[in-house]
Amino acid sequence: MQWILMGSLLLGLGSGVIGSFTFLRKQSLLGDALAHAALPGICIAFMLSGVKSVGLFMIGAIISGALATFGIHAITRYSRIKQDAALGIVLSVFFGAGVVMMTKIQHSGNGNQSGLDKYMFGQAASMVMTDVYLMGIVSLILVIVCALLFKEFKLISFDPGFARGMGMKVALLEQLMLLMTVVAVVVGIQAVGVVLVAALLITPAVAARYWTDSLGIMVIMAGVFGALSGVTGTLISGTVSNLPTGPVTVLAATLLFLVSVTFAPNRGLLAKWIRRLRTRNELRGKMEMVVIHQSTQGVERGAEQ
Repeated sequence: MQWILMGSLLLGLGSGVIGSFTFLRKQSLLGDALAHAALPGICIAFMLSGVKSVGLFMIGAIISGALATFGIHAITRYSRIKQDAALGIVLSVFFGAGVVMMTKIQHSGNGNQSGLDKYMFGQAASMVMTDVYLMGIVSLILVIVCALLFKEFKLISFDPGFARGMGMKVALLEQLMLLMTVVAVVVGIQAVGVVLVAALLITPAVAARYWTDSLGIMVIMAGVFGALSGVTGTLISGTVSNLPTGPVTVLAATLLFLVSVTFAPNRGLLAKWIRRLRTRNELRGKMEMVVIHQSTQGVERGAEQ
């Protein structure tokens, strides 16, 4: 259980860190599309191999995610359809195909298909030691790459034109960031599931944004929020029987988001309410002073007359 917790912690950390850049680049829905697009890749990998191998599933999911990304770019480039609509089309087609394949596999009579449905909503307790090692190592690599290329990722997230003018290979960096997003989605599928893994990319980053204006601090906080969500989801799903990890992890991340929305010092609802109340009291005090001043002037004029 300790190794599973460590793997979930590193998964949440890596997802929160890479999700910060995805959120800043306004590509949050891309993670959701890639997550749903991974399902047919997993199913095809199982149908070809006949065994449940995390390595093969990752390869299949990455290939499927790459095809989905190519489809999104092709639709937006060669038609008048905008990116949000293209994301919805690709997400629906790939996920629908994946559900059809999953249903066929479950009725195929193959004994090895038992537990394959866990990839829909995730089940951290079903992971073996090699799965945890793979998930932890890949997540740690994502964090290290983000730390090494933080300056470059920051620049292309805020001003890609300026980065291009400085001689940076913006297209290559964007492709690398996209690949890292795909890997973050794929590596988290077994623990969180294809349906909800994108929330582990988006929610911690959005929650962290409420607390700071510094990108560095935001990335760190998003990683911490993601790690807390992963550990909480794994602990609760491991304690309560028949409880999938994905929904619990997402609920934990959502709780952190609600706390951030409510109690963040500058952008939180409570802070805004206090500022509004303080401003109202200040205006009321000034208006009272004006009324008192005008009344005093009126009394003085009456006394002079």
